[in-house]
Amino acid sequence: MIPLTLAQLAAITGGTVHPAGGDGAPAAGDPGAVLVDGPVVTDAREAGPGSLYVARIGEHADGHGYVPQAVQTGAAAALVTRPVEALPHVLVPDVQEAFAAIATHVIDTQVQRVGLQVVGITGSSGKTTTKDLLAAVLERHAPTVANVGSLNSEVGVPLTVCRITADTRFLVLEMGARGIGHIRYLTDMTHPRIGVVLNVGSAHVGEFGSREVIAQAKAELVQALPPGGLAVLNADDPLVRAMAVAPDARTVFVGSAGAADVRATDVELMPTGCPQFTLHVGGQRHLVTMGLLGLHQVDNALAVAAVAAEAGMAPADIAQALSAARAASRWRMERVERADGVTILNDAYNANPESMAAALRTLAHLGAARQQTGDRPGRTWAVLGGMLELGPDGPRDHYEMGCLARELGIEEVLAVGALAEPIAAGAAGASAPDVRNTASAGQRDRCEARDSGTNVNTRSRCVSDTDAAFTLLQGELRHGDVVLLKSSRDSGLRLLGDRLASDKSEVGS
Repeated sequence: MIPLTLAQLAAITGGTVHPAGGDGAPAAGDPGAVLVDGPVVTDAREAGPGSLYVARIGEHADGHGYVPQAVQTGAAAALVTRPVEALPHVLVPDVQEAFAAIATHVIDTQVQRVGLQVVGITGSSGKTTTKDLLAAVLERHAPTVANVGSLNSEVGVPLTVCRITADTRFLVLEMGARGIGHIRYLTDMTHPRIGVVLNVGSAHVGEFGSREVIAQAKAELVQALPPGGLAVLNADDPLVRAMAVAPDARTVFVGSAGAADVRATDVELMPTGCPQFTLHVGGQRHLVTMGLLGLHQVDNALAVAAVAAEAGMAPADIAQALSAARAASRWRMERVERADGVTILNDAYNANPESMAAALRTLAHLGAARQQTGDRPGRTWAVLGGMLELGPDGPRDHYEMGCLARELGIEEVLAVGALAEPIAAGAAGASAPDVRNTASAGQRDRCEARDSGTNVNTRSRCVSDTDAAFTLLQGELRHGDVVLLKSSRDSGLRLLGDRLASDKSEVGS
């Protein structure tokens, strides 16, 4: 945190400074002189010396009740909507709006001081991985701060902003949205100069209503850019390519299309499951061999390359940094090689049809590569849970994932939970009237064509919960098996993946 006194915080937020003990309590010195120079936190357990504790009132808890705990962990002050006794505090009408005002002040101050560049990233999938990848690349160029994990909301973004220090030159902000206006709120707070839109998929379509509305929400990022700002758009996604950007902002298109400004050629997936391609950027060509799993990582890398070039990095340095980067956030194609020869791929932080399809293709590739090389040949397991917030098309979308697993030759499909039952039906090639009656004729035809065209014996099963899945897998996994776990976060498969990754039981050979 860039140091600020309580008096400065009060001026920024329109609040008033109060000493510990509440109104009328004797002050030990001037409370306005209290200096906040430690972490800004919304979780009292994470406070430390010099911290500002932001006492939010959430759906399930009132942060004001945790002020004593913040004191115990070293907080210097609190941001509150009612007086508290344990800490000097700034009293404001609305903690969230005050928190946003602090974030805006921090950014604007650093822009004026050192020319801080703020990069916003959004999309239906791949935001966290791209954010991590961009942070790893830019950090080689200048000090960079980025969201931890998926702290991409109206709370996570100001928490990230408040981690800026005096030497920070790049701020990379993942921006999520669950409705129209959400990203606009974040851009009003953070004033990004560069905006990246990765894709428009089916994530949260149940809340938005259609992909077109999702595109409208994602476009808020590039419509908020200042004159001279840069929009980085995926040329291979029609809804992204068509987005209107802010007046006087520039646009760079990335993708595999020949018309893209930053593009990839000679793309192939290596036996390791990691992509290799020739990067075209800045009029140069350079080979990139990534350390991240999945062909979909190429799109993420191209967006990163476009931003890095705008930041002034040389094309050769960009390619080298992309090749050196590794996964940073948990449960995103997290690969664990167990001592017993079982490989766990935990990609269960989130899921939508597009990201699940990409994960299944990566699994199929790894299985085929092992068969060709004779390297610990085993079975491919797709352990799949429910994809949430897909709306009325959810059953059809799940059924389609089962069809795809069968088409790709995945040997074992294990659907976990009631929401995932249509996956098992699709993988088995079974008729599912409740699903097919809601699917379009085109969707039904594709499923039927896959069922009739495959020679692979995909075994498909369904279990009620993650405990049942763990018991089944613990008893059946053997040396050489590759196990993918994919679901939305609240379906819980990421935790099942952790259990499997740490399992020390013996397996067959």
